[in-house]
Amino acid sequence: MPPIETIFTILLIVFLLFLAIGGVAIYFMVKLGKKAAKSAKKATTRLTAHVNAMGSGEAAEVERLRLDLRREVSLTRQALDQAAASGWGLGDLPHLTAELAQQAEVHDQQLGLYAQQRRISSVVDHVTADRLREHQAKLTAMCARIRADVMRAQVQHASGGIDDLSSRTDLEIEARRPAPFADPLDEIDELYRKTMQNRQDPA
Repeated sequence: MPPIETIFTILLIVFLLFLAIGGVAIYFMVKLGKKAAKSAKKATTRLTAHVNAMGSGEAAEVERLRLDLRREVSLTRQALDQAAASGWGLGDLPHLTAELAQQAEVHDQQLGLYAQQRRISSVVDHVTADRLREHQAKLTAMCARIRADVMRAQVQHASGGIDDLSSRTDLEIEARRPAPFADPLDEIDELYRKTMQNRQDPA
């Protein structure tokens, strides 16, 4: 029969092992819970913005501006991701787009705050509204310019590939054409002409 100290040691080791596993499990559960809460908060914010944008008045108009800006930034990121996956040279555009996304996030928060104030207050701040619309126009225009540049580069590269493929196709089709058949009458005429020429010129 093993000594009592050995039994306690084994039980202690098993207890510590379960304790460590439980600690790791709790850590990952808390981390997963935070991520889920963050995702839920984002989803709730987006849903609220969509609902608020369906209304009328200046607050709803501002909410629609928020949705437009988010869509523009998302489309620009998608265009850059597709270009990067295809191996296009993008230069400093990814870095500029990241800065643009940060500025858009700040602008989105400002629009949200302004829309909230407009919903609870009847005071209209025309100066702030005009500045927000001006910033909105600049940000969306930058997104459009970035996408247009990426699209231009892609179309230009595709044009070179299409021209090359067209040339090689023409060469292959030309090479596959059968040689033209000579007209037998033309051959007879040519033989007769040579025979008559040889008779006239016996040398």
